[in-house]
Amino acid sequence: MTDLVVRKLLIDLTAPFPARWNGGDAFRSAFFNALSMSFPLGEQYFIDSVRAGIKALPQADQDRLATEVQGFIGQEATHRRLHGLFNGNLEKLGFFNQLERRATKRLKDNAHRDVRVHVAATAATEHLTAIFAEWMLSHPEALQGTEPRLQTLWLWHSAEESEHRSTAFDVYTALGGSQEWRLRLFRYITVTFLSDITRQTVRNLWHDGALFHWSTWRSAYQLLLSPTGMFRGNYAKWKAYEAPDFHPRQQDDSLARAWLQNNSDLFTPVGQRA
Repeated sequence: MTDLVVRKLLIDLTAPFPARWNGGDAFRSAFFNALSMSFPLGEQYFIDSVRAGIKALPQADQDRLATEVQGFIGQEATHRRLHGLFNGNLEKLGFFNQLERRATKRLKDNAHRDVRVHVAATAATEHLTAIFAEWMLSHPEALQGTEPRLQTLWLWHSAEESEHRSTAFDVYTALGGSQEWRLRLFRYITVTFLSDITRQTVRNLWHDGALFHWSTWRSAYQLLLSPTGMFRGNYAKWKAYEAPDFHPRQQDDSLARAWLQNNSDLFTPVGQRA
């Protein structure tokens, strides 16, 4: 069991920022904007899935996991709220969140499925976000030239994603979820997540007028597909999820723990809440 602290981030996201807020780089800005566009709906889904999952458990397992789940819900609710503010600025800049519209329909179409399917999908997504989070914390160039408050938003979010990376996985295990369905949902989520982010990034670049610039795709290669890039450089960690004895706590979270410890002046712990 992991103690998860809900934190109030001490930054102002109501102040506007430019479309190319990420160091003036069109691709980095468009890509991270696409990620942010996925967060409010996605994090509400994670909250709902894990909450439904723990309610389906025997009382002893509910008692064992209750504190961690409450912390998970509190952290995800905070992420949802702050990225909602971030996305509000993007909307004012004329960016359209097609990703959210498409994902809303997909979630509606699958709402009837067994609670274990939803918890497995949440665990799979949490694995992806956790490995990307540790990558972010070890690659400061991904936010190079970004104003401090937005760097804080993304690094804080990364640290907390790493911190609560095992909650949904543990609930799925307690529900008696099978290895077969865990891997089936993992592969489905990987394809869906990458497809959604790619399509929204392209849409963002089109709106920004940078879609057909060579510098845009040079930046894309450097960020995602270079030997140490976010996607290519994390393949081994992605693959690790398929091991029969995998558990999220097997993966290193030292950078996340160090960031939270070294930047405690940027947030206020507010305890745990539903």
